[in-house]
Amino acid sequence: MEWFQKILSKEWIITPAGGLTGDAYIATNGDKRLFLKRNSSPFLAVLSAEGIVPKLIWTRRMENGDVITAQEWMDGRTLNQEEMKQENVANLLYKIHYSSELLYMLMRLGKRPQTAMSRFIQLTNHTRIQELSNQHREIRQAIHILDTFLPVTDNKKLVVCHGDIDHHNIILDNSGQIYLVDWENAMIADPIIDYGHVLKWYIPKEDWNNWLKPFGISLHTDTLKRMYWYLIINCLDYLIWHYLRNETTAVQNRMLDLKELVNDVQTFLT
Repeated sequence: MEWFQKILSKEWIITPAGGLTGDAYIATNGDKRLFLKRNSSPFLAVLSAEGIVPKLIWTRRMENGDVITAQEWMDGRTLNQEEMKQENVANLLYKIHYSSELLYMLMRLGKRPQTAMSRFIQLTNHTRIQELSNQHREIRQAIHILDTFLPVTDNKKLVVCHGDIDHHNIILDNSGQIYLVDWENAMIADPIIDYGHVLKWYIPKEDWNNWLKPFGISLHTDTLKRMYWYLIINCLDYLIWHYLRNETTAVQNRMLDLKELVNDVQTFLT
């Protein structure tokens, strides 16, 4: 917290905001509050300008090279799971996916498009995937599905994706405006990565086509295969991530998700 205290006057009280990185804080001075973060991506500025994240107030560079950002503190709450069904969530994703400004900035920052083929090669070359597949039939089945469905992922328009669409990452302020935060996993990729996750984990299957109306998309068989391709590879990536950190409970939870995804594919896509 010493980084922030060097910037703000002693009247400000700084407390940790939580999160995985440990680099986020809340600064309070009477009725004034700021959300502070160390070494946020320069991408934050254009996200703020587009109204996708809370307003960026200032940016400061420290003597050691660290960059401190301060954002407007939003009085509100995160969405609950039921609220993920609302049309404003779909509209926000559509705005992100079709923003030329966001795409231009990510490319300027050196982000390169992530194709399905490059991700599949990276996964199958991972030193731990063979070890895990030998232990779990579901992982072998998942990799077979990825290999089989890979052709339907070809030649798709790649856009800016958030990469971690969870209800805890969407903030609803007191005026009814929603914001999508935690952009550390931002990528240039197939937009089905984002909306496919929402469909599978938040929207009843019978409502999928209705929720997708803002995107102008209907879920025919190849689109469903593409959606499950990304759901499965994302699940495997997270499973390996937790496995390498010896997070047994998280690995077990990811295995349950993977079993469900594999079962879905075997039920209505094969």
